[in-house]
Amino acid sequence: MPDLRCLMLTSFTSDEAMLDAILAGASGYVVKDIKGMELARAIKEVGSGRSLLDNRAAAALMAKLRGEGERTDPLSGLTDQERVLLDLLGEGLTNKQIAARMFLAEKTVKNYVSRLLAKLGMERRTQAAVFISKLDRGHGAGGA
Repeated sequence: MPDLRCLMLTSFTSDEAMLDAILAGASGYVVKDIKGMELARAIKEVGSGRSLLDNRAAAALMAKLRGEGERTDPLSGLTDQERVLLDLLGEGLTNKQIAARMFLAEKTVKNYVSRLLAKLGMERRTQAAVFISKLDRGHGAGGA
């Protein structure tokens, strides 16, 4: 169906999520806190063959593209707790094991993992484990 248009309605404002959606064929990308009338306009816009991008996600993507040559810390947007969580995911621990280490409820860990993955633009905890593993190797023994 080459004439099919797709408008992504999401809760993610990350540049990676928007880029993934565009590369997957989405014609538009909006965040779910959009007002009703704006959403209706977005649907009409995309339905008529034009493209539409959420301003926040587009700004994040443009900043990333402009700063590609700069060496930045890929973990700079994470809290200390999220960094600890990422390290524990890298160790291959289960939510139950992470909960015990961080003195949290298992359900809380599950929510934190979901938020962390979204922040990193990832869908699976194995992606996060591979990511931190590669990052640790890049910084030498001793971690990020």
